[in-house]
Amino acid sequence: MEAIKTEGLTKCYGKNRGITNLNLSVNEGEFFGFIGPNGAGKSTTIRTLLGLINATEGTARVLGQTIGTGKPEILSRIGYMPSEAMFYNGMRVRDCLRFSADLRKKDCREEAERLCQRLELDTTRKVSELSLGNRKKVSIVCALQHKPDLYILDEPTSGLDPLIQKEFFSLLQERNKEGATVFFSSHVLSEVQNYCGRAAVIKEGRLIACDKIENLRNTSAKRVSLRFLPGSPEIPQPSAENLLQAGGFSPKDIADIRKTDDSLSFLYNGEVNTLLKYLASLSLADINIDEPDLEEVFLHYYEKGDDTQ
Repeated sequence: MEAIKTEGLTKCYGKNRGITNLNLSVNEGEFFGFIGPNGAGKSTTIRTLLGLINATEGTARVLGQTIGTGKPEILSRIGYMPSEAMFYNGMRVRDCLRFSADLRKKDCREEAERLCQRLELDTTRKVSELSLGNRKKVSIVCALQHKPDLYILDEPTSGLDPLIQKEFFSLLQERNKEGATVFFSSHVLSEVQNYCGRAAVIKEGRLIACDKIENLRNTSAKRVSLRFLPGSPEIPQPSAENLLQAGGFSPKDIADIRKTDDSLSFLYNGEVNTLLKYLASLSLADINIDEPDLEEVFLHYYEKGDDTQ
């Protein structure tokens, strides 16, 4: 069964765009990434899935049910972590955790204690005394302590130090191995690449790519890195226009140009012979052509403006 299924999901804020015609499918047991920069529509999608806002058009099913008809039952099976951790400042951490458990009518004290130990979270402190990172820890425990079937996590690692981030993902991997579905949005592409089996890329409210991580990386684009001989007069200026003119490339061939005093690199998606002809005309000390990492692929999709919908 699909843990998340949307068909034509659209949310408009008056004349402003939220998400448009979103068709998304996440299978049970997946560790799924939802990629996009701030403002792309990730949080709008998640809030619509949870029933926090109503869709303008289209449908969404979570754990086999439409959120509007089975909201209380569905939410009891979901661990949601918003991008911003907000709690009542006068409450202590232990009170926040108990309040979250009570909303789901579950006794989570044993699991909450275990999670707090792993995340090094002091439950006696007041929320108003906590740093951003520690408020994030409270949010993590609230989302995990009732051992839900589906985790929906919106930019979950912002504010966490690297060691806690590592422990957090260890927890998610453990839950995923136990059968839970993990759906998390992020603009930190290394997280998606390291932990997810599949991912979707969203741009300006539209889904532009959705595939296995290895397939997303398997584009025709290559990272071309050049190092010129000292004093070479052939180093192009770092503008796309100059590089395109120097190499005779099409504008769609080049993305993400990077330049230092004696080196030049760019993401290349054009004809191989055109590239080789350009390289043969240069006085090079070194050349390297690599497969792009996910971050570069992400930029490649945004530069191309692909639209799978």
